[in-house]
Amino acid sequence: MSSLEIFFTTLGMALITLLCRAFFLIPKEDLPMPRWLREGLRYAPTAALAAVVAPELVMTQGHLIDTWRDARIFGALAGLAFYAWRHSLLGTIVFGTGVMLALRFGLGW
Repeated sequence: MSSLEIFFTTLGMALITLLCRAFFLIPKEDLPMPRWLREGLRYAPTAALAAVVAPELVMTQGHLIDTWRDARIFGALAGLAFYAWRHSLLGTIVFGTGVMLALRFGLGW
């Protein structure tokens, strides 16, 4: 590819990305949406986070973990317990990660 082709390809990809991401920001009024869809979209970030985190907790390199001595499990349980106690998202992340790192580096799990 020549430099000119690369430039126009990059420019075209940037414009397409801008249009796709700005689609909901361009209208001056809210887009009409059924109530059930608006309510369902409230749970989209939580569902996306669970879809990313859950496989990382129970799988290693594409296979289910086969031992209970995995620091990730105890870190997740500690984070869950901390959140049930304090309802602090930052505290949950710090506490769960701290437990996981302590087990991983302290006990070699």
